[in-house]
Amino acid sequence: MRLRDWDRNLKIRLFGEAMMNITYWMFFPFLTIYFAEEFGKEQAGFLLVFSQIFSVMANLMGGYCADRFGRKKMMVLSAAGQGLSFLTFALSVSPWFEAPLLGFICFALAGVFGSFYWPASQAMIADVVEEKDRSNVFAVFYTSLNLAVVIGPILGAIFYVNYFFELLVFAGFVCFLLAGLLFLWTRETAPFAGSKLGSGSKWYEFLLHQIREYKIIFKDKAFLLYIGAGVLAAQTFMQLDMLIPVYTKETVQNEQLFSIGEWSVSLGGEQAFGFLLSENGLLVAVLTISVTKWMTAYKERNVFILSSILYGVSIFLFGQFSFIWGLIFAMALFTFAELMTAGLQQSFISKLAPEHMRGQYFAAASLRYTVGRTIAPLSIPMTVWFGFQWTFAIFGILAFVSALLYWLMFSVYEKRSTAGTRI
Repeated sequence: MRLRDWDRNLKIRLFGEAMMNITYWMFFPFLTIYFAEEFGKEQAGFLLVFSQIFSVMANLMGGYCADRFGRKKMMVLSAAGQGLSFLTFALSVSPWFEAPLLGFICFALAGVFGSFYWPASQAMIADVVEEKDRSNVFAVFYTSLNLAVVIGPILGAIFYVNYFFELLVFAGFVCFLLAGLLFLWTRETAPFAGSKLGSGSKWYEFLLHQIREYKIIFKDKAFLLYIGAGVLAAQTFMQLDMLIPVYTKETVQNEQLFSIGEWSVSLGGEQAFGFLLSENGLLVAVLTISVTKWMTAYKERNVFILSSILYGVSIFLFGQFSFIWGLIFAMALFTFAELMTAGLQQSFISKLAPEHMRGQYFAAASLRYTVGRTIAPLSIPMTVWFGFQWTFAIFGILAFVSALLYWLMFSVYEKRSTAGTRI
């Protein structure tokens, strides 16, 4: 499916979200450093875990609201909410006022609004794109995100130290710009938008109705196994923002990247992590679409299982290497594992989900990331308890268990498909 044949909603979103993602990644990789400096490592870690609990709840609420009130409305409100959060965050680090706790609260709120945005945005793609083209469309959005992961940190390394306040202000205005574009130039796509509970319903009736519908989802055994496998796999790839930067900072000491005659390039720990992050982002940006097309030629079962196995192998190798080229190889393998399912995951969710519950299924599926992100910071104290090598090995084992759960999930799914039943 060519870009010019896309629905207008998707074209506008691709442009607006690309701007937002680049801006966000200009400061996001450095926020852990900021909070660690302000609160201390232990307290910052627990605060980050705590903030993710609210994102989990927001994902569930976001999916429900996307199905009941519409994709467009939820995306506009969420983008505006993120804009307000970033502007208030900017105030907390401004030259006139310093309040780290306020900044953390705003960061957590921005994450909550992002969790409201995500299920509506994913469901909109499923609404307007035929099933045969969904994997490629999801892959294009994923590529756009990872281009931001390449470009954003490079720009952030230039501007973050001296212009953190200005970056947050800029991020706030970009969010408001995205909200305006969505409001003015997109249309509603939810097939049953407006079929919410009556306006006279009490808040507890709304909550009970929501719980009943999620109860239906969590009775879907295949879907539950999919979430469980995803949470375990997430413990591996989320270490890119948690364990790997700490490991490279402590173990990589002026490693020589290459030399030509008397001229050479050496990297310290922080520089090595930046290089590895750029390697990951660049490979994803360049290869996502081609690898996604390649993977569609194989059975989804085999792709998901092999991806988890490669995650396990690559994270184990990270713990064995302290020289830069070994880490580069491990990152390449790690990135290929990521790319294998990049376009297939969202398409597979749309197969599992009944049309009228797509938003909730996408929201519930995002628990793979929100729950995974909640648990992931525990890797930092694990290095104190077990050491780096054992910590990496434990995450490798979790990835292998994820592969086993995917095998069980596809067994259940294929039996259900053969029997012609569906939740």
